[in-house]
Amino acid sequence: MEIVHTPVLLNEVLTYLSPVGEPYEHSAFMVDSTLGEGGHSEAFLKQFNDLHIIGLDADKIIQARAKERLGGFGTRMNFYSGWFNDFYADYPDTLPRPDIILFDLGISVFHYEKSHRGFSFRYDEKLDMRLNEDEGKSAADLVNSMREDELADLIFNYSEERYSRRIARSIVEARSSAPIVSSKELADIIYRAVPKEYRYGAIHPATKTFQALRIAVNSELTRIPDALNNAFNCLNVGGKMGVITFHSGEDRIVKNIFRTWAQKCSCPPTQAICTCGGKPLVELLNRKPIGPTEEEVKRNSPSRSAKLRVIRKLRERN
Repeated sequence: MEIVHTPVLLNEVLTYLSPVGEPYEHSAFMVDSTLGEGGHSEAFLKQFNDLHIIGLDADKIIQARAKERLGGFGTRMNFYSGWFNDFYADYPDTLPRPDIILFDLGISVFHYEKSHRGFSFRYDEKLDMRLNEDEGKSAADLVNSMREDELADLIFNYSEERYSRRIARSIVEARSSAPIVSSKELADIIYRAVPKEYRYGAIHPATKTFQALRIAVNSELTRIPDALNNAFNCLNVGGKMGVITFHSGEDRIVKNIFRTWAQKCSCPPTQAICTCGGKPLVELLNRKPIGPTEEEVKRNSPSRSAKLRVIRKLRERN
């Protein structure tokens, strides 16, 4: 089987989330919340012989590839098909509480190169972008139904695209003749909408709009807060959680949640009297996010914007 995606920050993740030296070293249970093609899980299983993992993914197609790749690990590797926020909200009572939790919030290269769902503007594919094709609205649904102002706000808020209003206007004008149904068609509309000097920058002018649509289609940012909070509740005391983000919106959410948990008082700001005992919920294992080395960026360009944040759970919530 051809593996398309290279896991990012692999050495850093293996180091920071290692069970070696922990009380759970010889019985560790890990949840890979974003399994993809299984690169991170494979590395963990190879390096830590006593480790057991369950891998989650909303995309059944890519999960089937991971099952083929990881089949040799037998009962040490199990799988859950669905969104990570749903999994942690209703954590199965048949599973042990995890000692290690990993979130890699990036989109697999597989989706850009092999899924045929319009994630990439480099190909002429159906404009879908759903990780789970069985639910929700597609990217085509959004670009063909949203009001111009709503579409402009979506593009700007999820990608900080400075020409969001010009792009939204051009999309609305184009769809008045016929629905926009392919990724190439949308990319061409965006290309014509922006100023000439913007067409030849460091990135393709459709990059940010495609990112914004993908985020909206899969509710990527809105899933994170509940997923992290429920994952924390599931995590064993002393366990570790690592999150890899790829853009400022994701990282801002993770940073603020982790910093709040690390404060000495974790009571709500509106609460007049502290009832938590003045003890932080977590220890920040890295004060600043960990990024890729120059060598990794050269070897695996999608890693260039990756940031890793890791915490250790110190106590349960009151």
